[in-house]
Amino acid sequence: MELASERTKPQVKEYMTRDVVTVSPDSTVGAVAERIAESEEHSGFPVCERRRVEGFISARDLLLAGDDDPIFKVMTTDLLVAHPEMKVNDAARVILRSGIQKLPVVDDAGNLVGIISNADVIRSQIERATPEKVGKLVRTLEQIHSVSLAQERRTVAIDQLTPTQGRVYADELEGRKYELERGLAEPLVVIDNDGTLLLADGHHRVLAADRLGIDAMDAYVIVVENEIALGMAETAAKEGLESLDDIDVVDYARHPLVQTTKRLQSGE
Repeated sequence: MELASERTKPQVKEYMTRDVVTVSPDSTVGAVAERIAESEEHSGFPVCERRRVEGFISARDLLLAGDDDPIFKVMTTDLLVAHPEMKVNDAARVILRSGIQKLPVVDDAGNLVGIISNADVIRSQIERATPEKVGKLVRTLEQIHSVSLAQERRTVAIDQLTPTQGRVYADELEGRKYELERGLAEPLVVIDNDGTLLLADGHHRVLAADRLGIDAMDAYVIVVENEIALGMAETAAKEGLESLDDIDVVDYARHPLVQTTKRLQSGE
């Protein structure tokens, strides 16, 4: 069973900036350098012919160029771009792994529709864990299983948790360790299914805590007094997930909605 929380994970289009400042490939290095110098927000711009993304120009690209050189001669053309339907978490991995600060967002035709920055990603992460969202999960489970559930906030021992997700990403794991070390991590979401503690959300946080020697974590707990057959429990059983040791840590493979402008331009 796919949980509502999984289906409603935020997408790039919900957090991207739609009003994007761009420059033309025919603009001169001097003109663009002046715009960057006068701006408090921009250290570079997408380069677009009409709305089609041709490349990206940053302050670094301008350093060794002559003032009269056209931008198309010095711009970066092999840049990563995201799709508006990509999940924000996946965009965050791309931004973290590539070291860039902003990721242009293009539609299926290669037209620029927005830009998502590391600040947008941070905003989405801060907003994602709320009692209201936990309440929505409670209501979904109540409707599916025709039961009445309670919820509470408590500390849970991580070695008592049954994972429901078979893999985590190495780069996001590092991010969660950083949060935990600074006291920034949000609570877990756990379903207490008549004594069996199913980890519904927070696998990266739990694994990061385990690596840091943290034994217990704060959690929103959905309490099921009489055990019910949950889809996530069935999935965990099929995948042989019994403890944190059963979770695989994988490097991030290229997301199918991440492309490069070169591939877009060649129609691949």
